[in-house]
Amino acid sequence: MQHPAEHSPLGKSSEYVSQYAPELLFPIPRATKWAELGLEAGKLPYRGVDYWNCYELSWLTPSGKPVVAIGEFAIPADSPNIIESKSFKLYLNSLNQSAYASQAEVEQVLARDLSACAGAPVAVRVRSLDTVAAEGVAALPGRCVDELEIAVSDYAHPRPELLRCAAGEIVEETLYSHLLKSNCPVTGQPDWGTLVVEYRGPRLDAASLLAYVVSFRQHQDFHEQCVERVFLDLQRLLQPQSLTVYARYVRRGGLDINPYRSTAPINPDNRRLVRQ
Repeated sequence: MQHPAEHSPLGKSSEYVSQYAPELLFPIPRATKWAELGLEAGKLPYRGVDYWNCYELSWLTPSGKPVVAIGEFAIPADSPNIIESKSFKLYLNSLNQSAYASQAEVEQVLARDLSACAGAPVAVRVRSLDTVAAEGVAALPGRCVDELEIAVSDYAHPRPELLRCAAGEIVEETLYSHLLKSNCPVTGQPDWGTLVVEYRGPRLDAASLLAYVVSFRQHQDFHEQCVERVFLDLQRLLQPQSLTVYARYVRRGGLDINPYRSTAPINPDNRRLVRQ
């Protein structure tokens, strides 16, 4: 079956357009991947958001002077479409030689175009380098599982059967791993990330979580679907009272993608990690 992104600019040679061109944005329906996971619109078992951060945002003032800034884009997890990442980058680059009267105008343009592509309201924040630098680098809560000893031999696809939990004992904890890696389903390029699991429910065996995370190493899928798969696998195993799963992916092409999925409303800390 042809992947929904096959008609996008992903993996193809592209001319970089430096004048405003919203038509460059390429939507990919979420419904195809939702169906693979047994999900459907309007009945999703989670709430969430996809945070995109752009470190290569620039435009011109009316006098022709360049401005650089960092953009934050919050796309609802239940939006009909994700925005294909290369088309996103090409679109943002089309602002480079375009003049705007103010930062507020830039935010309005971005929110309008991205919302139209996603099919749902996209929240936009454009911030100065000094503002973001003052926030610093975030430290993750909870316990890192990466030093645990595991034996791994299969990296071809996610293996939820590796996950284990202790029945009866209810805990509330946060576990994370920096060893998440998957591959783009179109180009095959690696996507590196940190996975975080926050839950209240039967105790999850930390070593089994690490082995499961590593089993994604050659899996081909987009960032959003990887996180949704983890969320669903843990939900089936733990049947938790609460569950939040998110991944902070390393930036590629000046963009990082950070999907959050949760059983409850959340207000994520979108500060970057050290690798981002």
